[in-house]
Amino acid sequence: MADGPAPLHVSLIAVPEAAISTLSGLYDVLNCFGMLAGIDPAIPQRPPFKVEIVGERPGPLVLVSGLAVDVHHGIDAVPQTDIVIAPSFLLRGNAWEKDRYPALVAWVRRMHAQGASLCSACSGIFLLAETHLFDGRESTVHWGYASAFRKAFPQVPLKPEQVLMVAGTHQELITSGASMSWHDLALYLIGRHVGVTAAQAVARYFALQWHQDGLAPYIVFDGARDHGDAAVLAAQDWLATHFSVAAPVDEMVKRAGIPERTFKRRFTVATGLAPIAYVQRLRIEDAKRRLERTESPADEIAWQVGYEDAASFRRLFKRTTGLTPGAYRRRFQVPGFARATR
Repeated sequence: MADGPAPLHVSLIAVPEAAISTLSGLYDVLNCFGMLAGIDPAIPQRPPFKVEIVGERPGPLVLVSGLAVDVHHGIDAVPQTDIVIAPSFLLRGNAWEKDRYPALVAWVRRMHAQGASLCSACSGIFLLAETHLFDGRESTVHWGYASAFRKAFPQVPLKPEQVLMVAGTHQELITSGASMSWHDLALYLIGRHVGVTAAQAVARYFALQWHQDGLAPYIVFDGARDHGDAAVLAAQDWLATHFSVAAPVDEMVKRAGIPERTFKRRFTVATGLAPIAYVQRLRIEDAKRRLERTESPADEIAWQVGYEDAASFRRLFKRTTGLTPGAYRRRFQVPGFARATR
């Protein structure tokens, strides 16, 4: 007698831009149930997923890393599926070339119309967004591609600090953020379709971790510089090495020779941040590097980056990164066993 319902069909999209680590990782984890059956009672005896790699045509496909995968089926041979996953892609020149895969985009739309869930890992959302099914739906993407995505798809609300976003009338539009958050996507799909205890068992076996603190701690601040305002750009250049001075905004206004209100308005329009918020982001970014690379106490680092009040620094650090300075250091400082010895 069959143990449980028929397996859900999962279609992993392969295109030349795909990262093999994400594609193969999702394939292995979602295909692991036959291997884990009997190891943990939470694992069903019958595999809950049937995972296949699909693309424009079947056969070997060399991915962006130079390694090849075997595409099991061309999309013409897949008339129906339950879950579509676009893995992470490497964008050449940090830009997505639209309309390169019209047949794939049309196929994704058809699968969704028949009830399939659409999932992206990291930058896979670029392909899925061409369907326009994500318009007006909050989504996430690798923070390094956020600016490029907003330019390409301004109609899709973006939250790159979020690990996983679930949207759609039937919660069928699922996006995961930076690179390794494909772990969260895989565990979410297992938890949703198989059960939370099964997701926990798989996480234990593979040592996967939920990114429960979000992705804000991982984001590296890089202020917008393609705005074309020379006065603001000059201020940014100066601020890059003088953010820790006292009253940096007053000094920027003085150096710009522009009325204060006009300067602040132009700076905010150009960079998307008020001058003081921009200063704070630079200071916190420098503090992150010092926490990662030195043993200096947090109070000393607060003073080094421009804060006399250590308590204010700690509050701002937590608000910006989602972690306290101590927790951030524990998360990102290279552990002792991995440090080179001389």
